[in-house]
Amino acid sequence: MSSSHLSRKVVSAPGKVLLAGGYLVLDRKHTGLVFGLDARIHVQVQPVPTSSGVALSEIIVRSPQFKDAVWEYGYRLADHDGGCEVTQLRVSATSPLNQNPFVETALSYALTYISTLRNGTLEPVSITIFADNDYYSQPTPLDGATRTTRFVDFGVPLQEAHKTGLGSSAALVTAFTAALLVHYLSESAFSLSSYKGKRLLHNLAQASHCAAQGKVGSGFDVASAVFGTCLYRRFSPSLLESHGEPGSSGFATTLQSLVEDSSSKWDTKIIKDRVNFPKGVRLIMCDVDCGSKTPGMVKKVLSWRKEKPEEANRVWSALQESNEALATELADLANTESKDYAPLTQCIQSIRSLIRDMSRLSGVPIEPASQTKLLDACSNVPGVIGGVVPGAGGFDAVALLIEDDAKVIARLGDVLDGWNIQGQEGGGDGMDMGRVNVLGVREELEGIRVEDPSVYPDM
Repeated sequence: MSSSHLSRKVVSAPGKVLLAGGYLVLDRKHTGLVFGLDARIHVQVQPVPTSSGVALSEIIVRSPQFKDAVWEYGYRLADHDGGCEVTQLRVSATSPLNQNPFVETALSYALTYISTLRNGTLEPVSITIFADNDYYSQPTPLDGATRTTRFVDFGVPLQEAHKTGLGSSAALVTAFTAALLVHYLSESAFSLSSYKGKRLLHNLAQASHCAAQGKVGSGFDVASAVFGTCLYRRFSPSLLESHGEPGSSGFATTLQSLVEDSSSKWDTKIIKDRVNFPKGVRLIMCDVDCGSKTPGMVKKVLSWRKEKPEEANRVWSALQESNEALATELADLANTESKDYAPLTQCIQSIRSLIRDMSRLSGVPIEPASQTKLLDACSNVPGVIGGVVPGAGGFDAVALLIEDDAKVIARLGDVLDGWNIQGQEGGGDGMDMGRVNVLGVREELEGIRVEDPSVYPDM
């Protein structure tokens, strides 16, 4: 391994699918069943060489799979314990200031926390972000040569890429934060191999991800990015409402206290030992090449619940029972190694029926008519156990549980070949999904991990 590889650090975090518990997971009374996926966001950090006597306070971030995806930042420690302030710089005098709030916020929060544990200046670094191909819809079918490319060139600016709904922002913030911690801190101060290290990362990534997306969300996606597949009960929303902003007086000490949490403020529950996945079954995703605006949908559902609490709580309570039944059935199948999937199908059908009730009552397209048609068609394929629109629903990728057999995927491909929702009679929601593709992802139990830098391009 070359010396450049030794100086590089690479960390990856998995995508996610909230198989059961969409919207319910926003309430601490309820839980979500979230599966990690083997599609990952990878973040590489390496030092920037400087001339002798030259001191730089600049960090360059690149995402080479997208056009013009370069962000440069200056950073400095603010007065009055204000933490690390980050300022975006122009790549060139003629280029627009293309902002990335997730990168910028994660950078500021991570450097602030690191500065509380280290004396002296933080050396400049170059950061490269790689996304496994299934995070974004492919504009055209991949040919044989392109399929073998680990990180395909999507050929468009990042803001024009269609996400498939695998949790790219949470995986990015988590991997980005972890890579900086691993790079700047000694192993005695921070280690991803320990539960303590993962817990510190979870708390810091939750704080920065929440700030970057406007204080909206339950945090299940960050939890699964750190810990992998789990049952998740959210933290109290008030926990992240009053720690201030980077640069404000006392922000650094407040953030450190929040992250290290010596007073048990973090009341979230992340349970791994009650989640199991049966042999002979796999989870797959079907990309509908459209995508949804999750925060807007969440706000509308919460507004409905506030306006009609009795109606909403009836649906949520019934959904919680169905979701728990699904988790129990998966665990039972794993323990008994039974091949009778009929009860599992019934659990999924019950969840879908209640989700459609929530869609109708709230006026939010959680399972839109076009997605109903798609799921019904997939569910009729021999070997498909059932499927849902996961998480917040809408027009992101759908999740299917299938028998783990290549023939089942081939049959699904035959059904989806040429499928176009706009051409489906009675779609009812006016959406053109374009092509529907079976993504190459499947369930994965593992969360955040350090990778071997030698297998990544040296940027």
